[in-house]
Amino acid sequence: MKTLDIPELALVVLVGISGSGKSTFARKHFAATQVLSSDAFRAMVADDENDQSASAEAFDVLHYVAGKRLRAGRLTVVDATNLQPHARAALVKVAREHDVLPVAVVLDVPEPLAWERTQARPDRTFDRRVLTRMQRDLRRSYGQLAREGFRKVHVLHGTEEIDTATIRYERLYNDRRELHGPFDIIGDIHGCRAELEALLLRLGWELERDTEGRPVGARHPEGRTAVFVGDLVDRGPDSPGVLRLVMGMVGAGSGICVPGNHEQKLLRRLRGRNVSLTHGLAETVAQLEAEDPAFVAEVASFIDGLVSHYVLDDGRLVVAHAGLKEEYQGRASGRVRSFALYGETTGETDEYGLPVRYPWAREYRGAAMVVYGHTPTPTPEWINNTICIDTGCVFGGELTALRYPSKELVAVPAAKKYYAPVRPLTPAAPDRPVDALDLSDVTGRRHIDYGYGTLTVAAENAAAALEVMSRFAVDPRRLVWLPPTMAPSSTSTVDGYLEHPQQAFEDYRSAGVTRVICEEKHMGSRAVVLVCRKDGDGPFGPGGGAVYTRTGRPFFGAPLDGELLARVRQAVTAAGLWDELATDWLLLDCELLPWSAKAGGLIREQYASVGAAATAAMPAALSVLDAAAARGLPVAELRDRAVRRAGNVAAYREAYRAYVRPAEGLTGVTLAPFAVLAGNGVSYADRDHGWHLGIADRLCAADPEFFTPTRRQVVELADPAALAATTDWWLELTAAGGEGMVVKPYDGPGARDGKGRLLQPGVKCRGREYLRIIYGPDYTDPENLAALRNRSLGRKRGLALREHGLGLAALDRLAQGEPLWRRHELVFAILACESEPVDPRL
Repeated sequence: MKTLDIPELALVVLVGISGSGKSTFARKHFAATQVLSSDAFRAMVADDENDQSASAEAFDVLHYVAGKRLRAGRLTVVDATNLQPHARAALVKVAREHDVLPVAVVLDVPEPLAWERTQARPDRTFDRRVLTRMQRDLRRSYGQLAREGFRKVHVLHGTEEIDTATIRYERLYNDRRELHGPFDIIGDIHGCRAELEALLLRLGWELERDTEGRPVGARHPEGRTAVFVGDLVDRGPDSPGVLRLVMGMVGAGSGICVPGNHEQKLLRRLRGRNVSLTHGLAETVAQLEAEDPAFVAEVASFIDGLVSHYVLDDGRLVVAHAGLKEEYQGRASGRVRSFALYGETTGETDEYGLPVRYPWAREYRGAAMVVYGHTPTPTPEWINNTICIDTGCVFGGELTALRYPSKELVAVPAAKKYYAPVRPLTPAAPDRPVDALDLSDVTGRRHIDYGYGTLTVAAENAAAALEVMSRFAVDPRRLVWLPPTMAPSSTSTVDGYLEHPQQAFEDYRSAGVTRVICEEKHMGSRAVVLVCRKDGDGPFGPGGGAVYTRTGRPFFGAPLDGELLARVRQAVTAAGLWDELATDWLLLDCELLPWSAKAGGLIREQYASVGAAATAAMPAALSVLDAAAARGLPVAELRDRAVRRAGNVAAYREAYRAYVRPAEGLTGVTLAPFAVLAGNGVSYADRDHGWHLGIADRLCAADPEFFTPTRRQVVELADPAALAATTDWWLELTAAGGEGMVVKPYDGPGARDGKGRLLQPGVKCRGREYLRIIYGPDYTDPENLAALRNRSLGRKRGLALREHGLGLAALDRLAQGEPLWRRHELVFAILACESEPVDPRL
């Protein structure tokens, strides 16, 4: 009897000629739901399981279903001949894509027996030469399977071995769910043996020593298990001593260990590979040269046997050196091992020349707690049920342990700084006044971790932002936030429309949003209003606040900005908001109307000039075409096009004229507030848009002559009637000359999706005629509209999300009273993002 060891999670590929008994074997050893038969999939796509012309489509579907099963963590068996290398390669690829082990089970029976079985099946009509060719392919496959990537290859020769074979399921090496702890999980040690001893003693462990007094093991009277997150060696004073102690604990069963990237490099060195003696490896090699060669051989064997990560306590706990994303937990592949050892980088380097690590923990939503090290941090911080416990002992920090399941952190300080880090363990706090700025804060290429994500600001973008900030922007004390760019909705599929509510609603529905608010999009100029209760010196310097554009420039300049602030201050006072919100200042996001009040020069030079030129030219062109027609020339089609273009020009002029009206000083100017961003010690980003617009309505009621209300519709995305009604509202709004609407998640500016990721703060859905201003008079011609439908929105949306996250972080730092330079670096980064090359029409 032959026993086949198969991992509990694997892609099992049956290999054998027709008539070898693959389907019978599959039915005997696996559940029907686990087996994917090529015959069944041919029948599924072609109504005939013997239709070989349908094989390509059948295997496409089979691979898709196999991938879905493997992603869900289900053993999957493929019942097909699998005699050709390309067929097997496709299956190995599916296994690797889902980080499971591919296993081959070869059924080898004599060709005469296979032919006898084939003849007994009326649905098999091929002749014996086909079978002979299959048998030849099978023989060739024997030596190729392991090289093709199959981690296990089981060959069953003859009917007796096939009939008596048994399946024994193996747990993956990383599956230690049966271990429930309690655990003491210990961070990166890096050769700091004395600190490891001190930490174990503080945790209640009893050390065991050899005749020379060296610690060679430890036990805990309460039966706790130590879990080491790797990086035992390099940089510190006694890597052999650390190895001796940890190896003894692992060997005695009182500890388990995952490898770190430093152990892997050491192993390559011990195996004779040519590796650079950097990052502390030289110290370890020198220390090991003084040890017994037998001990060094044990070290190599120990490291070689370490498993990339462990899943513990019925899947509630995962330990990996650099952490592990949810989809990799309990899987086995080179990709999983690489992530567990090194993490994931963005491909960029920071100002110290070190790789920028992708912040996977900020997106983690798995049920298992993930404990890891690898990247030293001054203090451990919980992020989405993950924690890094490498607190840089070898760099003069601490050696930290996490007690599980109590989540208690226990640490001992390093006796000294053994090794100077390339990047400071604790960034030095600038020794300067809280309101002082330093040019080095914002110049050059900079990497920023702002809490909602990470961003690398290119040096050239920083230079462009510095030019604007230094020459035109308001006082940095008052420049506390900048609005993010706004992406349009997905391109419409509705005939004649480039943007339409249907796609805007679908954008948010696909992100898991159930309720949105559709706000009238005012065609004006974005205005950020920072208004203080008193018109004098305050927390933002003299002047009682500021009014500035989305690039940080004073809106009108003195004295009009002061007059505008006075009107806003009076309205806030009349509405009773100072006392109600317990604040002496408010930050408002607004639109100032009309568009011509701020953009008069732009309208005259960019839009009116085009309209005037076209209006003058088109009658002359039509006159020439009429004369040509009178002479019998075939210009009718050209004339019809000219007539259409003349109509388009008239529509273009009407479109921009709708947003032009007289304004002298503040006479004729109105302000449309739609968000209250912050006040004393608080960011209002967590309030829903109903709250924000409710405050805006109170300002409008307090001064209806100066404030313009924002019309809106609240829409449940699962309600077809509400969707239809809001679409009709949008059509009426835009037909009357309105720009369109902005669709936002109702939950507010800080809304997140089901995975905890920030949502687009809003998508704009602009009207058909308004877009004529943006894309030109003739954009609605079918050929032009077809070309515009291919516009790419990915870059614009990514930019909008980055700027939105930076803005939220700036509001958080403002509310927390952080120093000016900490707030200003985020506002500066938003402006720097505006230098990214993105189609301005979006």
